Amino acid sequence: MRFLFSCSILGKEAAKLRKLKRYKPTKFMAEGSRYDKEAADAAVTFINCLKHTKGEWYGMPFELIDWQEQIVRDIFGILKPNGYRQFNTAYIEIPKKQGKSELAAAIALYLTCDDFEHGGEVYGCASDRQQASIVFDVAVDMVEQCPALKSRIKPMLSQKRLVYKPLGSFYQVLSAEAYTKHGLNVHGVVFDELHAQPNRDLYDVMLHGSGDARKQPLFFLITTAGTDRNSICWEVHQKAEDILQGRKIDPTFYPVIYSAADTDDWTSEKVWRKVNPSLGITVDIEKLRVACENAKQNPAEENLFRQLRLNQWVKQSVRWMPMDKWDKCAFPVDAEKLRGRTCYGGLDLSSTTDITAFVLVFPPLDESDKYQILPFFWIPEENIDQRVRRDHVPYDVWEKQGFLYTTEGNVVHYGFIETFIEELGMKYNIKEIAFDRWGAIQMTQNLEALGFTVVPFGQGFKDMSPPTKELMKLTLEERIAHGGNPVLRWMMDNIYVKTDPAGNIKPDKEKSTERIDGAVALIMALDRALRHGGENIGSVYDERGLLIL
Repeated sequence: MRFLFSCSILGKEAAKLRKLKRYKPTKFMAEGSRYDKEAADAAVTFINCLKHTKGEWYGMPFELIDWQEQIVRDIFGILKPNGYRQFNTAYIEIPKKQGKSELAAAIALYLTCDDFEHGGEVYGCASDRQQASIVFDVAVDMVEQCPALKSRIKPMLSQKRLVYKPLGSFYQVLSAEAYTKHGLNVHGVVFDELHAQPNRDLYDVMLHGSGDARKQPLFFLITTAGTDRNSICWEVHQKAEDILQGRKIDPTFYPVIYSAADTDDWTSEKVWRKVNPSLGITVDIEKLRVACENAKQNPAEENLFRQLRLNQWVKQSVRWMPMDKWDKCAFPVDAEKLRGRTCYGGLDLSSTTDITAFVLVFPPLDESDKYQILPFFWIPEENIDQRVRRDHVPYDVWEKQGFLYTTEGNVVHYGFIETFIEELGMKYNIKEIAFDRWGAIQMTQNLEALGFTVVPFGQGFKDMSPPTKELMKLTLEERIAHGGNPVLRWMMDNIYVKTDPAGNIKPDKEKSTERIDGAVALIMALDRALRHGGENIGSVYDERGLLIL
């Protein structure tokens, strides 16, 4: 209790140290516009009367941090000669955990309750209803903690709507079906995580023409950097950059970007402080240090660190496995000593002309044992020489060494593989075989007829991310043994991973131009092994849940 109390006090003191000491209007204030302190004070005072809704800050007054107050004063205090706000679009791009959800919720409430817009329509938008609800739920908590607002706002939670009775205005969450949104009379839009928008439809509907009937609509866009440079967010990001650099002029557009340059040292704490304006308040530097150390060990984590912590637009896919770490796991695997052991299989058929992979994973018997891997690969016999010349890959050498099998003809003979797996089932206790449901229906039916338990395995982020992250963790900890199989090594080196907005990863078959079938089969088999555990130890998922890196 003493620790928590001291943390709260320290946090509060830190916030006081980061108050805006002297406001200077943005350099983008247009000629003829003026700063109206009264208008700015009204917005700042309203927000400061709200309370925080998360963690150690819960229940404390929402005292704006310096960078937040600068934005609020610029947006609401800079007025055109006609007395209306100069900026109707604000684009705020900033790393995660800076307090952007609470700032967005506070602005949504101000637009709804204190902007003197009768019948004002304020909408919360995101890539999906769940994401848009994050800001809305924060707003609901703020209302619950403010008696003055609570007595004047009618919550309609089933509809994700807050109605401010004195003005007949409301704040409403919208889902992403843009085609239903035409005809809205928008006073305000809070667009959360614009980078996650799957297309530009919702953005175009909400920002183009929907606020024409209002005197001073505000479109508040707040996001972390993304990965897709063919997205609406990248388009808006580029516009913001052009304005910041003086290449374009748009007096209605207010740009703020906290981001590290591509040439910056991403491991430098000086850089972290530059791009994380809430560092030491809402962001703990120790957590950044831990995340940075993880990123140094893992190229996939490096990209996530750069995107989420430094707000850099990174490539969606990155070569994933550090091969020096993989090679350290080339512990010998004795197939004969594994006879009778429990194991789990992963089957990736690809197409009939490509490599087919089947991988067995043997869970450890005790804490001193490792996850042992037995991989098997097949290609058509007739075109092996052609493949060697085309791919510049030594398939013929691997076949002679016994690391690769061939089947008769110019396509992979699935019947041969079924017989091969049946024979493996006589040697080893194969509990389950996971397979890609899109490519192996007939074979899996045949394997079921042979007495095997086959389990369909999705190839999306939900199913692939946990075991993919676990594979990396086990590799870094040298808790797997793969015997240095050269075919599997080649495939591991070919893997690129794709990352979604939530930080989930999966092998990216489109970016991985070389074969990765064995790696995918390994990931599927490892998932089953991790879920069910070995003979003497339990599931790692049961012990601590899914790994979130």
